[in-house]
Amino acid sequence: MKLIYCIHSIYNPGGMERVLLNKVKYLVEKKGWEIMIVTTDQHSRPPFYPFPESVRLVDLGVNYSEDNVRNVFAKTAGYLRRRWRHKKRLTDLLMTERPDIVVSLYPSESSFIPDIKDGSKKILELHFCKFFRLQYGRGGLIGLIDRFRTWQDERIVRRFDKFVVLTEEDKENWGDLPNIITIPNASLAMYDKFSDLTSKRVIAVGRLDYQKGFDRLVKAWDLISKTGRFSDWRLDIFGQGEWHDMLQSMIEERGLESSLKLNKPTNDIGKEYSESSLIVMTSNYEGFGMVLVEAMSCGVPAVAFDCQCGPRDIVRHGERGLVVKNGDIEGLAEAMMTLMEDEELRKRMGENAKRVVETYSEERVMRMWEDLYEEILR
Repeated sequence: MKLIYCIHSIYNPGGMERVLLNKVKYLVEKKGWEIMIVTTDQHSRPPFYPFPESVRLVDLGVNYSEDNVRNVFAKTAGYLRRRWRHKKRLTDLLMTERPDIVVSLYPSESSFIPDIKDGSKKILELHFCKFFRLQYGRGGLIGLIDRFRTWQDERIVRRFDKFVVLTEEDKENWGDLPNIITIPNASLAMYDKFSDLTSKRVIAVGRLDYQKGFDRLVKAWDLISKTGRFSDWRLDIFGQGEWHDMLQSMIEERGLESSLKLNKPTNDIGKEYSESSLIVMTSNYEGFGMVLVEAMSCGVPAVAFDCQCGPRDIVRHGERGLVVKNGDIEGLAEAMMTLMEDEELRKRMGENAKRVVETYSEERVMRMWEDLYEEILR
């Protein structure tokens, strides 16, 4: 089997990149498949995660991200030029390689890849919820473009042989599509021991940007700090991104430096989970919520905003943690304090959290992918 994955880049320590690594390792090491990863914006940077040596990495040098700082008109013109370049280079590659299956991890090539007649089956794999573009609530011309592209997405996804979403919640958002299927992300063993949930440490993990909503977490931590009841607790956020300086300023303005720290990403995040007693997710939107599954597999209960899509299914309010109405910062602080001050409750929910691997085990999830690949080739 020859399989090609198309993705923006693999130099970031993101959840999508980590999920891709896990799948690729499984297919190479256990199935012996030939895998290639094709990027558009790698900029000669090394991958953050160590992919198997047999996996070929090819960057097309399209570099969409170079237009991010330009105004909307220049950005649109630049996007159209780069899209033409992207289509030509990807077409040449696929016609040469002749893979069995090509998977687009969305969105750059999704609008044209079904048109490439290289003989491969085309799969679109969405790691965001359907309405991710609208979560920004932008107005004006940008807002119109967001709404148009969301409308356009509904037509794009129908053109693929299969369209994969991560949750049943998001599948319902898309309606009755004949090619849609739900395959969640898998939970792998993150570390060789569970958390004992006695450390007075809260952890949050993700890119420092709008999607992950860590500004809301800083505000909630400020409310917790002002109670004076949790001065021996600390919050560690692991991630990098364009919001780093803004978040650091928020921390300093509120005098939270002694209890709240922004940490660089780590390749050993499982160890960090096992040394924490609570995972918090404050995302504005998600496709799944992989960090929740990872932390829970280490026996760590969760507090999360009820954003689309994933947290409510993964956490199961009152069982593996607490789910709070999206955007309710006071409610988030109260939920965090509930678990921070009640060790018995933490440990009961932590025991339940470990069972997340039953639903999202690698064996179960990768069997779903194998079944899909075999079905689509038949």
